[in-house]
Amino acid sequence: MISLVFILNILKEIEFFSNKEVNSLYPIYLSLMSSPSVIFEMFPFIFLIATQFFFLKLFNNDEINIFKYSGLKNIKIINILSLVSFFIGILTITVFYSFSSNLQHYYIQIKNQFSEDKIYLAVINKNGLWMKDVVGNETSIINSSKIDNNFLTNTFITTFDEDFKLIRSIKSDKIDIKNNEWLIYDATIFKNNINQKIDLIKFRSNFNQKRIESLFSNLSSLSLLKLIDLRQNYKTLNYSTVDVDMQIYKVATYPIFLVIMTILSSIIMLNTKKSSSKVLKIIIGLFFSVVIYYINNFFNVMGSTEKLPLIVSIWTPIIFLSLVNLIMLVNVNEK
Repeated sequence: MISLVFILNILKEIEFFSNKEVNSLYPIYLSLMSSPSVIFEMFPFIFLIATQFFFLKLFNNDEINIFKYSGLKNIKIINILSLVSFFIGILTITVFYSFSSNLQHYYIQIKNQFSEDKIYLAVINKNGLWMKDVVGNETSIINSSKIDNNFLTNTFITTFDEDFKLIRSIKSDKIDIKNNEWLIYDATIFKNNINQKIDLIKFRSNFNQKRIESLFSNLSSLSLLKLIDLRQNYKTLNYSTVDVDMQIYKVATYPIFLVIMTILSSIIMLNTKKSSSKVLKIIIGLFFSVVIYYINNFFNVMGSTEKLPLIVSIWTPIIFLSLVNLIMLVNVNEK
């Protein structure tokens, strides 16, 4: 799986750097940095396939019958595998996720150096939303304490020339950022030690509502502690915490999801024990992986778009798969 992810990543990086003058090792370097984050997303399906290979080895060596004759029932084997999966899941979210998110963070920073969007940036901290925006020869530093849909509230804009000399400052309690041409209402302009009030002025920016929202969408580059801190900053800013909550819930329920996938894989293998085709068993596992992926993705989209409550969107796939596993576990010792 690591090899597959690395190959796909390196093809993507080669395409990105095709028109840029960089060292030939750069695509390899960036592919290595971004691969752990992708692997983290694939772990549930890696567990499913790995469990299948585990049972294939037991079947090939007829060890499953030796266990049964020794009094080790199928349900006990599944319990042991589930327990191991759960502890690996805990280790994954505490160690591997922190490692992969840090690498992803550095990956984004390095990638942004070669991006056409590097002339502007935005961050959210406890002091609100901060933006650096370069338009023509002017650089603007923008600070806003609140976001309400497409409006910035309590905003202060300071504009400098290319030599970083102050041109003007603008203060407003209401700015419409729906488009790149901002509409600043009831603005107070400070220029040459003189302040002037204007009902409406237009301000050209690289940012708009859609771009600002997209800048904070890559949450895989943040560790669990950073996600919790970011959530507090979002609440202070009155910014929607849905995406952050979704990521936190996904990470928190990760060990449970790994256990469910391990149990499901065990059940599939025990129910297809009589089939001699290894390929068929693996295909069945891959089929369930794809189905589960789309079910999970569907509920995640419903949760992130607030069509469903966040708790419902996260727990529905888990509860559904758990019920399926419980139903199929009833006669598992007879398999």
